[in-house]
Amino acid sequence: MRKGLPLIVTGLLALSACQLVGQDDAAADTRGLNTMAAFPLHTYLTDPSTRDGKAVGAAQWILAKKCMVRLGFAGFSTLNTKTVESTYPVRQGALSGLGTISDDSPYGVDDPDQAAEHGYHNRKQEESSQPLEWPADQYVALTGQFDSGDSHRAHGHPVPEGGCLGQATRNIYGSAPGSAKINGIKVTGYYSLPFALWSESHKAARKDPAWKKADRAWSACMKKQGFRYPDPDGASLDSAWLGTQKPSGKERKTAAADARCKLDTDYIGTVHAIETRAQKTVIGKHRKDLDALRAAQERAAGNARRLIATEK
Repeated sequence: MRKGLPLIVTGLLALSACQLVGQDDAAADTRGLNTMAAFPLHTYLTDPSTRDGKAVGAAQWILAKKCMVRLGFAGFSTLNTKTVESTYPVRQGALSGLGTISDDSPYGVDDPDQAAEHGYHNRKQEESSQPLEWPADQYVALTGQFDSGDSHRAHGHPVPEGGCLGQATRNIYGSAPGSAKINGIKVTGYYSLPFALWSESHKAARKDPAWKKADRAWSACMKKQGFRYPDPDGASLDSAWLGTQKPSGKERKTAAADARCKLDTDYIGTVHAIETRAQKTVIGKHRKDLDALRAAQERAAGNARRLIATEK
């Protein structure tokens, strides 16, 4: 969130209070649109922060714990699953090798104060889901994701497809729906359809003349401040800071200008409206399949709560 406005001289305080409140409200409204939850397709994804999402996450780890013990990881018998419910596994050492650029809002930076401090680095951390490192053998058994040279067996037992967490998901959800293609890549899983539709609608929205006009307005604003980028992606993905560990002074200045120009040109409000329309269009075309997916999610949540109840 934006930092509080600094105390300013009495003469400036004579400005209309209504005007200041209106400006702050507009910025808050803009940031409210810059979240995944602000889009129609989000309703077809299980949010891990909701009651149902938390139940599914807890049940997955309960089942995964039992699976890991069966695979010979005896130490998992004492694992307190509540300590891992809000996490997702990463291979030990993988976190340190990753760049720290984090742009977890659909339209990038939107707070000039925060951007001036952090640039495009680690803008927000999703509280409902955090990474947790596991030793390579445990990570492989949990996820079924193998690197070259990894054994597909654990203590002589075959690792199930998708690892113990994948097996747990199948037990909770049942059979996964068919595959879908996103940008020409085949994807499978319980959310392949909404993700594919999200990609499809985003591509359509980016072709809208109004989106291109918004990019030009933002770019012109940036140019006035000495930065030349065709669109916000060009700024946030600049190779000068992509993959770096800490923001440089130039990055912070660029990000702050980026956020200010989004506010000054109503960039986020404009492109969000375009993308929302595009999503509603694809939802209308795939309503039956999406409604079936939502029903499956509700059944999964029920299965998860029953499983949790048996563990108490």
